[in-house]
Amino acid sequence: MHRFLLTPRWWGINVFVALAIPVCLFMGTWQLGRFEDRVGSHREAEAEAERPADRAAAPLDSLLPVDTKTSGRLASAAGEYGEQLLVPDRELDGKTGFYVLTLLRTDGGKTVPVVRGWLPGTADPAKAPAPPTGRTEVTGALQSAENSQTKGVHAQGGLPAGQIGVIGAATLVNLVQDPLYDAWLTVQTPADGMLPVPAKAPVNTGLDMKAFQNLGYTGEWFVFAGFVLFMWFRLYRREVETLRDAEAGLLPAPDAAPAGARAEAQG
Repeated sequence: MHRFLLTPRWWGINVFVALAIPVCLFMGTWQLGRFEDRVGSHREAEAEAERPADRAAAPLDSLLPVDTKTSGRLASAAGEYGEQLLVPDRELDGKTGFYVLTLLRTDGGKTVPVVRGWLPGTADPAKAPAPPTGRTEVTGALQSAENSQTKGVHAQGGLPAGQIGVIGAATLVNLVQDPLYDAWLTVQTPADGMLPVPAKAPVNTGLDMKAFQNLGYTGEWFVFAGFVLFMWFRLYRREVETLRDAEAGLLPAPDAAPAGARAEAQG
């Protein structure tokens, strides 16, 4: 009954199945590993960003441009504070408030935005403490510039004078005459009753579409493996049923000629 499995046709089918299933399982496992790596990288980046590195602060210029390794690192810069701006509608610990952002003109002539702290409530210049005067040394967690796609920003415009919705050189270029760093610092030990703004995870380390694509590919490869098994079993069952029907006389023998053809041959 099962001798058909040794025919050349079924040898080819069996070899294909024997090779296809391990390949599908290997590729599915590899894609799952890629997804887990991205999840691990995302969690590690979040953990590192939420607490600046314990290493000593490095000069700001040495940590630029901001990348996944330098984002959240403590950076130091020295210069004089200039114009102060407010960044409204920023949440901290489930409460809505605003950032107090002061532009620091560094000794090198470039300006870096410094978030000196967070205050609850509606953005009000009267609530924001004045920055220190004279030459100041600042240490803060390095952050990449925000853009209109950054979570939590106010990108619609229409803010009152003295407020900005996005922290970045593209937003500040019309307010500052000096060259700008395309990054900003968040002071981790603010004064005057302000709360520190935690560093955010570096960009492009979140669970983006690539991570979910890996997860989708994982499912696809495992489905392919199951489909190969299903098709093999379906072909096998159909072959067995055909042989049984032939043995029971329900099907003509493969070499049997139609009755009309035999009569013509005899005539």
